Amino acid sequence: MTDAVWTLTLLLVAVAALLMLRRRVPVAFWWLVGYPIVAVRVLATYRTTMDACGLTVPASAVRRATARLVGREAAPVPPHRSLPLPTGSGLVMRLRMATGQAPEDFLASADRLRHAWAAHAVHIRPTRPGWLELRLIGWDVLADVRRPRRRDEGGPLSLPLALRDDGRWHVRDFRTVPHELILGATQSGKSVYLRNLLCGLARRPVVLVGIDCKWGVELAPFAPRLSALADSPDRANELLDALLDEMEARFRLIGLTSVSGPDAVLTSDVWGLPESTRPVPVVVVVDEVAELFLAASRDDEKRRDAMVTKLIRIAQLGRAAGIYLEVCGQRFGSELGKGATMLRAQLTGRVCHRVNDESSANMALADISPEAALAATGIPADRPGVAIVGDASGGWSRARSPHLTLDDAAAIWRATAALAPHLPRLDAFRPATSTTAPVESTGPSGMATAPPAPRPATE
Repeated sequence: MTDAVWTLTLLLVAVAALLMLRRRVPVAFWWLVGYPIVAVRVLATYRTTMDACGLTVPASAVRRATARLVGREAAPVPPHRSLPLPTGSGLVMRLRMATGQAPEDFLASADRLRHAWAAHAVHIRPTRPGWLELRLIGWDVLADVRRPRRRDEGGPLSLPLALRDDGRWHVRDFRTVPHELILGATQSGKSVYLRNLLCGLARRPVVLVGIDCKWGVELAPFAPRLSALADSPDRANELLDALLDEMEARFRLIGLTSVSGPDAVLTSDVWGLPESTRPVPVVVVVDEVAELFLAASRDDEKRRDAMVTKLIRIAQLGRAAGIYLEVCGQRFGSELGKGATMLRAQLTGRVCHRVNDESSANMALADISPEAALAATGIPADRPGVAIVGDASGGWSRARSPHLTLDDAAAIWRATAALAPHLPRLDAFRPATSTTAPVESTGPSGMATAPPAPRPATE
């Protein structure tokens, strides 16, 4: 009797430990328990599941003839597969499509496969002609997102910002997607996504410029790391003038470098310049774009038209000059005024959190994919931070950024204040609240370059 009690006690303790492990460390639970069970289930039911989902093809003539010789009927043939290999959030298999099959056939059956194998989600992606990648997700990876321990250092302007529902990280690469539109209602998680972006850039040699016409309430905590901040429409208009002057100077530098001397470097953007003369990238963050479009008088209308025109010019030409835009807002629509649609067309990247109206979701995502816009309208209010991430290529996915409090973000910005590059044309707009001076690092013609070392504070 005593042995039976001890056995039952140990069994209950083991079950409780596994349940606790599943709740606290789902990755470890998946590797120990989830993956072996699901892998066996997939291997044992692969042929019947593919047949039930209509993903098989008739056997070849040779196989049918061989089956008739032994008095049997040749079974339908499923796609050839690799062994299911474990990942950090599920498992992955490579499928070789049979003749006559298309990726759309598998995409349409993804939900059936999910239910058949009792998975949280199944994602299918074409890799090369005739081959697919089937990625099975074991649990809701967006329920608790944490920052990756090893950040992908793909370049000075490449940042992993949000975990996608297929287990991969959404990487914000400014050189690939130079400008981005971020939409989200109040308490939707838009500010958390922006904090992760700015904290990632704060550690890099990048000039950060803020335009926050709500008197700077959103970007003021990050003032120590900002090279410029405009907190009113008038200041924003002047700051955009300075950015246009900087952009023109950079284009002149590119032209001079391409035609001067026997060692001339042929290039059409700043990234082709020698590192010694290459200007530092500039990221301009517009916190609430609607504030730039609002006008209450005729003078405000003139200023609005001027600011929108300048933003459009930066969006059209800024990539080659190393000047990038992050445009944020609670909503975005053509009714904002003249130039709204033209500006939206230049913003290649799209991040849409929960919004209050369908037109904002359509404005952000409908030109990418109607399904993406529909998915954005279905984001629940109790999942702040969940967003639909897409780009002009038509691809989109659900993603969620790690939670980052305002205090933690502000602490990072204070710690990295000495890394702020010095851009002379923006000195007049440097936030008065900063206590650490920017790094002195300028190249030819007053162009900013990579910062070598901090210098004493100056006002």
